Amino acid sequence: MIMEKSFDYNEAVARLEEIAMKVEDPSTSLDDIDRLVRESEKLVESCRGYLRSVREKVESIDGNS
Repeated sequence: MIMEKSFDYNEAVARLEEIAMKVEDPSTSLDDIDRLVRESEKLVESCRGYLRSVREKVESIDGNS
């Protein structure tokens, strides 16, 4: 059975920074920019979901105090 790797927020942010640098590079082709933008959209959505779940956990802990 293959285990799915858990989401790594720091890794996602680092990848978003790499994507930003590539998109800003004038030598990056439009096709590559399109692909990178689509990848960044998925990463941003994953980061938002992760942050929402962390916020909910913190609020549940804070509410139990």
